[in-house]
Amino acid sequence: MPAVQRIAVLALEGVPPFELGIPSRVFGNVRDDDGAPLYEVTVCTADGQPVTSDAGFTVGVSAGSEALAAAGTVIIPPTHAMGGLEHGEPLPPALAAALAGIRPGTRIVSICTGSIVLAAAGLLDGRRATTHWAHAPQFQRAFPRVKLDEDVLFVDDGDILTSAGVAAGIDLCLYLVRADHGTAAANRAARLCVVPPWRDGGQAQYIDRPVPEPTVATTTATRAWALERLAEPVTLAELAAHARMSLRTFTRRFRDEVGMTPVQWLTVQRLEVARQLLESSDLPVDLVAHRAGFGSANSLRQHMRTALGISPIAYRRTFRPGSPVLAAG
Repeated sequence: MPAVQRIAVLALEGVPPFELGIPSRVFGNVRDDDGAPLYEVTVCTADGQPVTSDAGFTVGVSAGSEALAAAGTVIIPPTHAMGGLEHGEPLPPALAAALAGIRPGTRIVSICTGSIVLAAAGLLDGRRATTHWAHAPQFQRAFPRVKLDEDVLFVDDGDILTSAGVAAGIDLCLYLVRADHGTAAANRAARLCVVPPWRDGGQAQYIDRPVPEPTVATTTATRAWALERLAEPVTLAELAAHARMSLRTFTRRFRDEVGMTPVQWLTVQRLEVARQLLESSDLPVDLVAHRAGFGSANSLRQHMRTALGISPIAYRRTFRPGSPVLAAG
């Protein structure tokens, strides 16, 4: 039986209730085959005292900063009472001391503008991170040493992971479940939360834009069409033709709607198929590559190393221990 993993969620003054509840909701739905919980989630504050949410009610907790020191994963939701943090001012002493007590090697996660707390603590200096797109310009001014990527839903930078606004926190928590316990566990948790286990695209699709006229064509139907043909060598010209648009119009509209180019999106979808096959089957890597639309094991290997930093065989060993090695990866 896998050991129960301890997660500490740090509630700050002005915390939004929705984001505060995401970790408990997602990780609380993850159980082993016998129904035993695989995570223990503790909500704490820096000093163990209650805080007031941005909805006006008090959040009582049962733990203080000692929970941060005992956890294997620390999650910091946003706060709407930033004070001067978003302008680069230092952390309050109690919060700084609480964060300093986190053990080396602990996985640290932020949801939405919780990344500002990490940046103010110096934990993101020189590292890639993200935050809510609406706060990105101010974030970049206040923390120029952070490699901010405002186009993605979340960033995995090893032991520190950051997510974009609000619901992207769900995406990141499900990603962590998948990393810890595999696709099946993440999918079960997603179904119980009634959310998709994986969302396509980045924040670009959510940035405020004029709403298109109802008569303007979208790429939705073409994306659905392409998903049914991932094993085939679908070209950009074929996608545009299916959408009945010129290449230029289709590419522009696709990027506006999804937040990435058609080619990038196809690669993401094919990688998702490959990952599922590597986790759930003993198919040879060559056949996995073919079914996912990469054509060859070498192409799949290159794309997985670029996107995930790992080979197909190493990925399978991680997420499907004990499976036979049927092809070099």
